[in-house]
Amino acid sequence: MSTFSAPKGTYDLIPPESETFLAVREAIAAPLRRAGYGYIETPGFEHTELFARGVGESTDIVTKEMYTLTTKGGTELALRPEGTASVLRAALQRNLHRGALPVKLWYSGSYYRYERPQAGRYRHFSQVGAEALGAEDPALDAELIILAVDAYRSLGLRNFRLLLNSLGDRECRPVYRAVLQDFLRGLDLDEETRRRIDINPLRVLDDKREEVQKQLDGAPMMRDHLCDACREYHEQVRSLLTAAGVEFTDDPKLVRGLDYYTRTTFEFVHDGLGSQSAVGGGGRYDGLSEMIGGPALPSVGWALGVDRTVLALKAEGVETEVPARTEVFAVPLGEEARRALFSVVTELRRAGVAADFAFGGKGMKNAMKSANRSGARYAVVAGERDLAEGQVQLKDLDSGDQNPVALESVVTTIKEKLQ
Repeated sequence: MSTFSAPKGTYDLIPPESETFLAVREAIAAPLRRAGYGYIETPGFEHTELFARGVGESTDIVTKEMYTLTTKGGTELALRPEGTASVLRAALQRNLHRGALPVKLWYSGSYYRYERPQAGRYRHFSQVGAEALGAEDPALDAELIILAVDAYRSLGLRNFRLLLNSLGDRECRPVYRAVLQDFLRGLDLDEETRRRIDINPLRVLDDKREEVQKQLDGAPMMRDHLCDACREYHEQVRSLLTAAGVEFTDDPKLVRGLDYYTRTTFEFVHDGLGSQSAVGGGGRYDGLSEMIGGPALPSVGWALGVDRTVLALKAEGVETEVPARTEVFAVPLGEEARRALFSVVTELRRAGVAADFAFGGKGMKNAMKSANRSGARYAVVAGERDLAEGQVQLKDLDSGDQNPVALESVVTTIKEKLQ
């Protein structure tokens, strides 16, 4: 056994479980590609100030959960705790916003937060995200939500719910903020929560503690303070979702955990995951570009957790379809057969067939065990006598049927059978 183990709150992805994670990532990305979203990849770490200004200095992510470091040159860096700020920074740095708008991007990667590890919550986790930059259009909000719903449905996930809210904009949110602060100051709250009232009172509504939630009955809601423009915008999003057959629940307390959200805010939850029920979420963030020093660039996006989506699939008993790692397994008997079948395996792979080989000079019995463990549909077996006759034995590992096939046509024969 190794002296080392994975750090607390992290995990290793190994076969065959890793195949499910890859299938989930691909299923989430597929609708985005069809909708014109291009792939972007950003560094695993950024300047700490990017997240402090963009995510919000009052958030738990910035104050408690970021992994930060100081380089030898004195630069303050942080492992990325979320993807939106990094993607927007990259788009602004590369002047993507000076071209056709909206700029539609998707990404996939690892993110890091120093949290108390539990089922569904890790210090290293995987997300697929999408951002549409540079357009203020309710149809764009609806598009992104629909694409996420379609991704979940394509995986066979059914028992998820979409929660929807509007957080208003620069015109109406300050008025609501003042009303909410007056209400919260009259509650019996601990010192840390009272500090949040002055910094970001909306986040108190998101407090999961029962003793806090009980006191929030009767709290003023943003939906009752929306300006006409925000109310009309939200109604258009709701109407477009309904027309697309997307069910949702209006949740006036939904605020999400990041400071940059405006107007449309949403979250996907799954009741089979216990306390960590959120599997993804996002919303509109029209002022984030200016927060990090860029021009006005109204935008919307989401991030879906790969880890939690996998857990949700398991909770529903959904078996994810994954491509076969091995379709053909070659079993050579003797040195001449090793050279011949190694060439066959190479040719099969180049023809697009997943093929493997009995490495290590295994005998017939052990080599066939390896073939069966590989999950292959067919085994190609050959010895000196077979080669002398210019043929190999093709064995169907499901039925056990075995037939000779000419060596020169074995690749063509296998491809026809697999089709």
